[in-house]
Amino acid sequence: MTTPIRRMSKRMPGWAKLVSAVVLVLIVFFAGIRLSVLPGLKDLFGTETHDRSGPALLESIQDLSRYDAASGNFQVVVDLEKDAKYLPDAIRGTRTLYVGAGTVDAYVDLGKVAKDDVTVNEDRTTATLHLPHAQLGKPALDTDRSYAVSKQRGLLDRLGDLFSDNPNGEQAVQKLATKHIGDAAKDSGLTKRAEANTTDMLEGLLTSLGFKEVRVSFGT
Repeated sequence: MTTPIRRMSKRMPGWAKLVSAVVLVLIVFFAGIRLSVLPGLKDLFGTETHDRSGPALLESIQDLSRYDAASGNFQVVVDLEKDAKYLPDAIRGTRTLYVGAGTVDAYVDLGKVAKDDVTVNEDRTTATLHLPHAQLGKPALDTDRSYAVSKQRGLLDRLGDLFSDNPNGEQAVQKLATKHIGDAAKDSGLTKRAEANTTDMLEGLLTSLGFKEVRVSFGT
């Protein structure tokens, strides 16, 4: 009687499975590291930059009637952290420390001045002007003076950068920095400085034209 031969399946030991998983994670992790960290590899093949942009087209022209009377320079430190639920930061999550620098202009819209807002006495020695209050322009972030101090990204975020058109994008922190700069400008007294500078400008201009007294007021 022939004894049937049984095929015995070889099971991988538990410690081997653990080692295989760790090796796989390390392979994926190091795949996300940029090749530029290897000395000399960055310039191994050489790169050239070609600007094939088309000519700029003029779409419209607008006449400006506002007087930019003051400009403020601001700097803010943005600490933006994004966490994922149920996952540790080492796996999924980002934290960026960003120093944003930008400017905000304060101006007086002279285009809103009506005829009744400007009066001159009969002998043309006194001029009275009623102007709208100064306003703040949109905050402008200076990317040349702004920079990221540190970036921390989880493993999944690093892998995502490999397939992203804009790896390590800083749009979120730049947008937040711009917002903080705009908020700071509102509490800086920049509009009051703009109104004072506008008053000085008009007094000097009208005085040079022969007016002995110039009265400037601001209101809605």
